[in-house]
Amino acid sequence: MTDQLDSTQPNEPVQPERPQTESAPKPEDTQPLQPVKKPSRWRAILISSLGFLVLLGLGAYSGYGAGLQDRKVAKQALDSQQAAEQYQFALVDIQFGRYDLARQRLEHIISIDPTFPGASEKLTEVLVLSSIPTPTVTPTLTPTPDFSGAESAYERAQQLILAQDWPGALGALDTIRKLDPSYKTAQIDGMYYFALRNYGVDLITKQGNLEGGIYQLSLAERFGPLDRSAEGLREGARLYITGASFWELDWSQAVTYFAEVGTGWPSLWDGTMTGSQRYYQASMRYGDELFAQQRYCDAYQQYQNASAYGQLDSTADANSNKSYIECYPATPTLAATATLAVTDTPALPPTDTPAPTPTP
Repeated sequence: MTDQLDSTQPNEPVQPERPQTESAPKPEDTQPLQPVKKPSRWRAILISSLGFLVLLGLGAYSGYGAGLQDRKVAKQALDSQQAAEQYQFALVDIQFGRYDLARQRLEHIISIDPTFPGASEKLTEVLVLSSIPTPTVTPTLTPTPDFSGAESAYERAQQLILAQDWPGALGALDTIRKLDPSYKTAQIDGMYYFALRNYGVDLITKQGNLEGGIYQLSLAERFGPLDRSAEGLREGARLYITGASFWELDWSQAVTYFAEVGTGWPSLWDGTMTGSQRYYQASMRYGDELFAQQRYCDAYQQYQNASAYGQLDSTADANSNKSYIECYPATPTLAATATLAVTDTPALPPTDTPAPTPTP
């Protein structure tokens, strides 16, 4: 019975044996898989920063290299320019016999640019020329200058200046300069200025030789600046000559120039007429031209300008009167005849005023 009960206990189910194949997991492979660790975020940032810095460094290096190249090119251009200038200076030094200085310049050029055209050839030439001995010049005895002739001419020039003989004084001064150009240079220059200045003024004011006076004043200006009086006189003479060039050719221009001469230098003359006389004549003739053009108001103004310097001639006087009438016509006045109505008022009879009675 017991045996039977023992046999009734539940038996463990028997697992069928599975064939082991290559795909079947081994017992040790049945463990759970470990999670894969992802790279840290800070590591990625660090790698990116390092890459940026590397790229930045490469860019800076390339820029630095380009800058060095530019500076190198600029330096080469500057060296070429300096070499060319020094070469020209060396040629000048060779021309004037300064061989040592020329040699230094050429050696400097070759140190900068050994291939500079012509530098080596010129250096060889300079070395050859500098080796030629310079002949010694035997000094000649300079005779002692004889100032007797210059002194006598100087005294004569002083006397002529005191006598206001300007041409004679200038001749004596020329004699001094021919005898000895170094004799009392400052004093002679001052005497030249004084004589030329006064000679020019006399030619203009006393002789009417405007061109000659202008020339002498211009010569005086070489020895010193002209004073205001002489400068103004020269300017007036120039205006006079310019105005005279328009005489009888263009009265408008003649009036323009002689208006200035007549105002500033009325007594200035050229041997024929003074500046004021020229302005007087030019104004009348210009007025005649304007009158012929029926520009009566402008013509009348010219006649008025001329009348300030003298009486108008017959033609100008007649044209002036007609111009005045045309420019300022008479305005007709209307004579208004007003009839005044006179009304006779009857005379009132006199009223007797009672005499006051005397008081007793």
